[in-house]
Amino acid sequence: MRFQFLTLALAVTGFCTSLSGEAQTPAPTTTAPAAVNPLDAIPENMPFDVPYGSPISLDRAEAAIAAAVAEAKKHHWKLNVAVVDSGANLVAFQRMDGAQLASIAVSEHKARASATFRRETKVFEEGIQLKQNYYSLTLDGIVASRGGIPLVEGGKIVGAIGCSGGTGSQDEVACKAGAATVK
Repeated sequence: MRFQFLTLALAVTGFCTSLSGEAQTPAPTTTAPAAVNPLDAIPENMPFDVPYGSPISLDRAEAAIAAAVAEAKKHHWKLNVAVVDSGANLVAFQRMDGAQLASIAVSEHKARASATFRRETKVFEEGIQLKQNYYSLTLDGIVASRGGIPLVEGGKIVGAIGCSGGTGSQDEVACKAGAATVK
């Protein structure tokens, strides 16, 4: 009983002291310089400002797919590979034997996102992983996964290639092999 009374008395004393403000010392106010938000920086030039060119031909799209598939076969990866033109319209597609069915649409989506946003889909993945641009998740058509690469010829986007079915890094390696056929 005595222990309970002592505990209660100490608790009440501590509560009253905290209410009086005597035991509380206000935190010193300091004016630290405001951190610069990288998203507030205004770039001098427009990023990813690559103009659109004439649409890629079927023959060239198939050559890009063949190179991506050859790279995938070297590593025993089973991928889906899509090529879109500069307007993000599907030109050619190949599904390797045993490739994941869900990745059919993903490969097309990566190619379309790369063509319409004029950048590799890896840019979105990195921005989200580095917590620098979550806003991109609010944009229609974004794919934040590697494996979508613009096809640039003569400084103009003629299309894009998208690979899916492996890990993001596997998809990217195969896509780079395909993109290398367009110069």
